[in-house]
Amino acid sequence: MNIAKATTEEVSVEINDEGVLASLGLNGQLFIFQLINFAIVAAIVWFLILRPLTKKMEERRKIIDASLDQAKEVEAQWQMSQKKYQEVIDDAKAESRKIITAAHGEAAGMADKMKIEAKEEIEGLVTQAKKHIQADREKMQAELKEEVVGMVIAGVERLLNEKLDEKKDRNIIEETLSQLKI
Repeated sequence: MNIAKATTEEVSVEINDEGVLASLGLNGQLFIFQLINFAIVAAIVWFLILRPLTKKMEERRKIIDASLDQAKEVEAQWQMSQKKYQEVIDDAKAESRKIITAAHGEAAGMADKMKIEAKEEIEGLVTQAKKHIQADREKMQAELKEEVVGMVIAGVERLLNEKLDEKKDRNIIEETLSQLKI
């Protein structure tokens, strides 16, 4: 009876164990096989899919980080080049202002120089015109003297009705001219 009793107790413990799992709708042996199957599938997924995927994602993250760093570098270089470009433009503007100021100064200097040269040229022309006028005046005075001398000689010859020798003629003319103060 003991044996029968022990077997019933074992059966009741097994029924109780199976009863709890059975009450949940699980088969213990099937559950263990499913758990082993899940572990195998999880290991396959881990080693064949998730591990390479995480490696690829890590590589991708590194590439993206490197690209972002490179983009920041490019942007910093672009900003530096913009600053240098602006500095060059500012320098060029300042230089152009200097050149324009120098050109204005040089133009004013040239205008003054041209005025002085024109004034000197005009003065030279005036002086030359005065010299021509003086030469013409002297020429006219000489011609006038010649005519006056001719008239005086003609008048004296008529008065005297005789021709004087040339030496006397000259003396009389010079005296007459000195008296007339021409």
